[in-house]
Amino acid sequence: MDNPDTDNRGDFFEQFLDDYYAECDEHLVSIRRALVILEDEVDTRTVDRTLLDNLFRSFHTLKGISGMVGLSAAEQLAHDLESYLRELREGKVVFSATGFRALVDGVSLLEGVINARRNEQPSPSIEEIAARLQAAAAESATSDAERSINSDSTNMPALLRWQAEFTPTAELAERGVNVNNVRARLQELGQLGQAKPIVKGAGEIAFQFIVTTDADESALAALAVDGLTFKPAPLDSSQRAKDMQPVPTIAPASVVRVDLDRLDDLMRIIGELVISRTRLEDQVKDLKRVTAPAVWRSLQETSLGMERQLRDLRESVMRVRMVQIGEIFERMTFVVRDLARESDKKIIVQFSGGETEIDKFLVERMMDPFMHLVRNAVSHGLETVAEREAQGKRSEGLLSLSALTAGERIVIKIADDGRGIDRNRVLSRAKASGLANGHVDLDDSTLLDLICSPGFSTRDEADRESGRGVGLDVVKKAIEELGGRITLATRVAGGTTFTIELPLTLAIAEALIVTVNGQRFAVPQSAVREVLEVESAATKVLENNEIIPYRGKVLPLLRLARVFEMNDQREARFHVLVLGEDTNAVGLAVDRILGQREIVVRAIKDPLAQSKGIAGATELGDQRVVLILDTTALRQFATTTRH
Repeated sequence: MDNPDTDNRGDFFEQFLDDYYAECDEHLVSIRRALVILEDEVDTRTVDRTLLDNLFRSFHTLKGISGMVGLSAAEQLAHDLESYLRELREGKVVFSATGFRALVDGVSLLEGVINARRNEQPSPSIEEIAARLQAAAAESATSDAERSINSDSTNMPALLRWQAEFTPTAELAERGVNVNNVRARLQELGQLGQAKPIVKGAGEIAFQFIVTTDADESALAALAVDGLTFKPAPLDSSQRAKDMQPVPTIAPASVVRVDLDRLDDLMRIIGELVISRTRLEDQVKDLKRVTAPAVWRSLQETSLGMERQLRDLRESVMRVRMVQIGEIFERMTFVVRDLARESDKKIIVQFSGGETEIDKFLVERMMDPFMHLVRNAVSHGLETVAEREAQGKRSEGLLSLSALTAGERIVIKIADDGRGIDRNRVLSRAKASGLANGHVDLDDSTLLDLICSPGFSTRDEADRESGRGVGLDVVKKAIEELGGRITLATRVAGGTTFTIELPLTLAIAEALIVTVNGQRFAVPQSAVREVLEVESAATKVLENNEIIPYRGKVLPLLRLARVFEMNDQREARFHVLVLGEDTNAVGLAVDRILGQREIVVRAIKDPLAQSKGIAGATELGDQRVVLILDTTALRQFATTTRH
């Protein structure tokens, strides 16, 4: 007979493990952010003590809680990382590039060990990282004299950071004062950081430098007579990050960790309330004919009040599910660093909009597609140092990751300033693969369709950054399955930008309710660009395809009756929903638009009930199923039938 106490202990331990994984995730996020800042201090004698203390505490805590759950590999690895940091704090070793790489790889391995336990998989070996940490410590060990110098660092002159600007003139050139001369003199003053040309008013060219020096202002004044101006330099992104409050690694007493499944249950209940309120709204409308006006107005006000309260409740629950997309951006920093080191490239990663929030479910589903686009930018987009310098570009390639919220959608951009996509090469490969025939106008939209074709690649050999024939088609499919879309903008030698648009959530959405032959359908409002009313006489037939005039061009029509093999009962006037943009736009012909509704999205999981063009189902309160249209699949269907 089973012992109930044993079962209770097992349930308790499982709950404790969930708390362990959640706390590990918090510490790992904090560690990654600290490492991004710490990279700037490689090969320096003075490492930010606050950062080291925060890292040390995180690893110490991870070691302790890993020991509590019996995960000895994570406990030992955290101990090894903690030991290396202790030697850094005590000044026994210099923070070298070798040590930093060992730290980064150790954190990745620590995450892998924890995830292996979470997914019940074999744990990876930790011996190599332990040996690398020991070797890094031995390689950069400092002598007693060096430690004495480091301990007296507080008596050293303060270093100040200045922004210098030099504007060349003919008079200065005659005196031998040019940009190379200025750069050399600034290097004598201190450590020269950023150096870049800037365009001022009326096309005037100047040069901007960032110099860190302990020289007093009299030394700077001596350079002012040669056309230089100085002012305190603004904080760069890494310094701003240092001034930010560190991310708390342990949830404070005011924070309660909630399992995502419980939030899913809560969203399901809210969805049922949305359906019930819709039913109430219909019933209130029916009562208008048989109820006194004063009583009916009171009922209507109550119904509208419930609608507002329900919307507030839904938005509150959604805020609980939201996480900052900056978590993905920070992970990409280490991915780019490893790939750049192996491919002999220098890459600067810039973030913007990292505080933009997105549903946790979407973050998990988008991690792999996002990582592939970043790898693709490093592999195909950004050039090597030699290639960039030969083109007159700065040696460091720029990879920009940005996010912003636009209405009910989030817009994510992955941009690089690399070589761009060679359209002729893509077209040649597409013809060789049978994906294109004859003359093809390769605009950005058509180009994206080609490079996202299954099996398409411009690489002859696979590499670590991006595999061959696998990738962008999977990325596009994953984005479209989430109700999003991906677009491309590229220019030869001018870089490439992938733009991803996703709904903020998949549970509840705004939709237009339409009818075709008496059958109701829901069309996600975010996919509808415009609504038109058209007379049947305005339609034309071209090569068995219907078209209508649209903004000086033509718009292909797609009739749902044709897609779903329904009786095509045409009326004198009908409505057209414009889906997509530019050359990919399609007009979806429907009989009537009943109105706009907030719908609860229910996925159709039974493969026997799934159909192309249907994304799911919902209910509007009358206990009748309404199918939700998959606008992406319908646009693809229209494109296929046209060709």
